[in-house]
Amino acid sequence: MSGVEEFSTPEGLAEALAHQGYLADPGLATALFLCMRLPQPLLLEGEAGVGKTQAAKSLAQLLDTPLIRLQCYEGIDASEAIYEWNYPRQLLSIRVAEAAGAPLDEDSLFGSDYLIERPLLQAITHDGPNPAVLLIDEVDRADEEFEAFLFETLGENSVTVPEIGTLRAARAPIVILTSNRTRDLHDALKRRCLYDWIDYPDLEHATAIVRMRAPEVSPTLAAEVAGAVQRLRGLDVQKPPGIAEAINWVHAAAMLGLTSLDAAGVERTLGAVLKYREDQDLVLEKGLEWVAAG
Repeated sequence: MSGVEEFSTPEGLAEALAHQGYLADPGLATALFLCMRLPQPLLLEGEAGVGKTQAAKSLAQLLDTPLIRLQCYEGIDASEAIYEWNYPRQLLSIRVAEAAGAPLDEDSLFGSDYLIERPLLQAITHDGPNPAVLLIDEVDRADEEFEAFLFETLGENSVTVPEIGTLRAARAPIVILTSNRTRDLHDALKRRCLYDWIDYPDLEHATAIVRMRAPEVSPTLAAEVAGAVQRLRGLDVQKPPGIAEAINWVHAAAMLGLTSLDAAGVERTLGAVLKYREDQDLVLEKGLEWVAAG
């Protein structure tokens, strides 16, 4: 198991992440290093499928520490992020006590045995040896009220449960927030965070990532799929494919026994990379041969 203190430079962290199958460019490696060592939350933005979530997963794997994920969505509230009480278990305890004729005071119903920890509380109460990696995924999908709540909680590294008291982090979690920029985040949250924009990788970098994540496929297929994905992004598609789609595509092609990408192979596997009928029609108009060979 690697400890946080073992990584003294961003370059060392990048090399270690590469051994975990994640290629981080110098900017991202530096941002992750500072997030881990300061510590300070890191906001990662970029298009879907460029590796934002995978960065957090790979860092947790490297440190052999839990990855605790809070998936944001419209309408999420504090109880779903911090904690809630196990009401069915509380009710069962009340009925058992009544049947036995035993007294049951309110304090006993609101103890740790009845507390359901949600991601933020799990991250704060994790006791090591390495801090947990808390991934707050797609924070831009939550509303501004929840964003303000996150800002306050992350600043304190503690959670107050009125019936129990304040629970403070023995070791502050490594916090990574991701956003696809469906809306702008508040400046107050951004000021508290480090920041990095993950762009689509160039062809050489994309090919290296695909080969690393799919080592069983032929180098030719990996390079051709990476190039085809780059060409597809140049079209006016609704959902431009990222590196995640390239990896899915190359796995699908290899499963069908392909060692290189031709027009027939593109036609058979197009559903692995483009998920809208309109996008597929656009590609068919452009030509399958163009996708395969440029």
